[in-house]
Amino acid sequence: MKTSKIFAVAALSFAAVAGVAQAEEYQGVQAPVSALSRADVQQQAVTAAHAANQNVPSSAIPMAALRNGRDRAAVQAEAIAAAHDGTQNLERGAFANSQLPTQL
Repeated sequence: MKTSKIFAVAALSFAAVAGVAQAEEYQGVQAPVSALSRADVQQQAVTAAHAANQNVPSSAIPMAALRNGRDRAAVQAEAIAAAHDGTQNLERGAFANSQLPTQL
């Protein structure tokens, strides 16, 4: 037998032994752990099955209008002022002493 075949058989044998050594032990069926009794779970299932609109996705239910405490004109004025600000895209940390230059 050639040396390469001997090494191949030895490698396969080692792989098989290593695979068996790493197998997990079967611990049997685990006992269920629950805080609820079977009757409680059954009652919750019946209640959920009789709930209205249970098959409607939440994204299909319309939401109420959001409340905003700010006036529309004030928000628009603030947006216009921010758009006209020449330093809106500048970061203070990029300048010496974290101060924006006055020439801008």
